[in-house]
Amino acid sequence: MRRLAWCLALLVLLAAVPALAYDGPVEKKAFSMPSYTTVGGQTIKDVRVGYETYGTLNAAKDNVILLTHGFSGNSHHAGKYKPTDRAPGYWDAIIGSGRPVDTDKFFVIASDTLVNLNVKDPNTITTGPASINPDTGKPYGMSFPVVTIRDFVNVQKALLESLGIRKLRAVMGPSMGAIQGFEWAAAYPDMVERVVAVIGTAELDAWTIGWAAIWAAPIRLDPKWSNGDYYGRAEPTDGLAAALYIVTLHSRHYGWAARTFGRKWAAPDRDPARSFENKFAIEDTLAKIAAARAQVSDANSFLYLVKANQLFSAGHRGSLEEGLKAVKAKVLLLPAESDLLLFPAYSKRAFDILKAHGTPALYHEIPGDGGHLDGAFGIAKVGEVIQKFLAE
Repeated sequence: MRRLAWCLALLVLLAAVPALAYDGPVEKKAFSMPSYTTVGGQTIKDVRVGYETYGTLNAAKDNVILLTHGFSGNSHHAGKYKPTDRAPGYWDAIIGSGRPVDTDKFFVIASDTLVNLNVKDPNTITTGPASINPDTGKPYGMSFPVVTIRDFVNVQKALLESLGIRKLRAVMGPSMGAIQGFEWAAAYPDMVERVVAVIGTAELDAWTIGWAAIWAAPIRLDPKWSNGDYYGRAEPTDGLAAALYIVTLHSRHYGWAARTFGRKWAAPDRDPARSFENKFAIEDTLAKIAAARAQVSDANSFLYLVKANQLFSAGHRGSLEEGLKAVKAKVLLLPAESDLLLFPAYSKRAFDILKAHGTPALYHEIPGDGGHLDGAFGIAKVGEVIQKFLAE
């Protein structure tokens, strides 16, 4: 099933596979904390998150770029763990020697988040609802504390401090990774010099909060979800697959769909007009991708990620305008022009607020009809823009 997931992702989601950029060894490491107290005041024991690094930390420890990942991703941004891996990390095209994120100059560190979706992926390390609660010896399920984007950032900050890092050249990430970048800049303005916010937003508005609820709905409707108490039994993979189907399509654009599939049937001898079981190619492909992803993902973690994103605003309890006043970092906003999930208007709003505050900010759209995922697979199109911004 994992083989199917990779093959489908490579053949359908990627327009082309870039040449391997980062050729150094990539190792997934683990950072541990005996306990962590959430923004909401609850304590989580035995916290672990994974991370990987590219390049070399200099003596002053001031050449650091932190990479933060999106909703369904993990910290694997570049290179391969072993030569036989089917694909490198998704930002491999811009990370490496002489590339926009130049590993000859920068020490690049990428971290998994709390409640990471990819619980069953051996290259993901995270603490979340599928983890064992030390107090009970059983998985937390929905008793796990609600966590926020600030909690993700606070754990990352603890990881960096464990390495003696007190200053960041930049925080970079796509989608939820861009959201973490805004959180970093607003929460710890003296630590962050630059933010590269790719396909992001400075807060989730009502429209996106509503969409996130639609993402989550199939899981809650699956009877096997059982209010989150499914560990050790049949899991709500049907509901999770339906949720991932919605996410995948929402992350694309109708231009991409038309170009990739048109109105082709899934099988040339199975006319969709003849039976409900006969599918169009786009239906069949997205369903297979979603089913394969569901096998390595966790339904409760999906719900916790939805909640964390819904709660996010760089303004926290105040207005976004007030929240962004705290930002001292230079900010590069890189929305995708065809994004139907986090529209370019969201980045433009943050840009306008930052400029009004006198904060140095740049805005540049990623061209293409790939939708939201152009921020992952089309990132090389804005490589020169990123390289120049990091060098300023």
